Amino acid sequence: MKRIYLDYAATTPTKKEVWEAMKPYFLTEFGNPSSLHSFGQKARARVDWAREELARFLNCQPTEIIFTSGGTESDNLVLKGLVNYYLNTFKTKPHLITSQIEHHAILHTCQDLEERGWAEVSYLPVDQYGRLKVAEVEKAIRENTILVSIMYANNEIGTIEPIREVGKMIERVNRKRAKEKRIFFHTDAVQAVGYLNCDVQHLHLDLLSLSGHKIGGPKGIGALYVRKGVPLQPELTGGAQEFGLRAGTENVPGIVGLGKAIELLQSKAYQNKVARMVKLRDYLIENVLKTIDDVILTGHSTERLPNSASFCFKYVEGESILISLDLEGVAASSGSACTSRSLEPSHVLLACGLDHQTAQGSIRLTLGEETKKEEIDHLLKVLPKIIERLRKMSPFGNQNKNQKPKER
Repeated sequence: MKRIYLDYAATTPTKKEVWEAMKPYFLTEFGNPSSLHSFGQKARARVDWAREELARFLNCQPTEIIFTSGGTESDNLVLKGLVNYYLNTFKTKPHLITSQIEHHAILHTCQDLEERGWAEVSYLPVDQYGRLKVAEVEKAIRENTILVSIMYANNEIGTIEPIREVGKMIERVNRKRAKEKRIFFHTDAVQAVGYLNCDVQHLHLDLLSLSGHKIGGPKGIGALYVRKGVPLQPELTGGAQEFGLRAGTENVPGIVGLGKAIELLQSKAYQNKVARMVKLRDYLIENVLKTIDDVILTGHSTERLPNSASFCFKYVEGESILISLDLEGVAASSGSACTSRSLEPSHVLLACGLDHQTAQGSIRLTLGEETKKEEIDHLLKVLPKIIERLRKMSPFGNQNKNQKPKER
């Protein structure tokens, strides 16, 4: 049976061009980039190339790119690095602003900082589509606010946040504050890279996190854009690598792979694939809503990632749907891959106002560059039968038996 992969938000296959670019730095060009001899300097040159590729993509200076192990480390460095700087400099507890639907790399780190007594955190609500209101961010700002961290696009429901508008608002607020009271603005753009405009000047950002394995690069590599002047303190110490912000010998093959993946994103061929993804996504959403009753499209109907479709199917559990789909050759997800083994309903869906029972019936279908219409057609053929069978087995299914189909 041919396997169909519809979980590209969890991870993507490493592209062949990326793998070919990486191979020499495992086998022949294996030098440590901190070494002065020719082996080391060849590795250093390629690290510098990758840094320049990312700088071009984000519209920043190469010295503003810090290589990390991925999005999670980048997010942690932002939060802990700024909080530690503030505590050590001003000896008072800082205030952070984030949203209720962030990735756990942000939420759990914020909670840890609160529990340690190192920071105060405001977790802002979202509307039913998962969208944050700029006015709510401005309203939450305090005298001791040092950071606003809002994800660019949600990893579970695909909703795109008004990052540029938030950035412009923060710049306006900063003009009225003393320099040492400046608020910094960060976005977790792990899901957005490759699909949305990530020009940090256009978005009015100070910090941006990204990850390699979401864009055809290898796992275990990511980057953090840090605008010049942002006073981060390093979390990993023991060396002067990455401009003193991230000690440890650089992951040269991973960095080269990330640079190549970023380079490929900027090609015309890739942009054509994204346009095709949008059409397939819309086709998928339209037909799921047309063929299955009592299903909710989660996330914003238009302000969503080009490759993302997510649903809640009433009266069934998402885990049962996923197992049934896998038996039919289709790989999907119930939400964030980082919480896929949790039996608790998604914090994102609960923040959007869904009740626990409905939120338990969620699945996420995310497309990739090579996804074909025939694969979507196969999904559309098997999914209605799966939902019908599971509802007949569900103790909640009979509640809906005599209800009229919803209007469309």
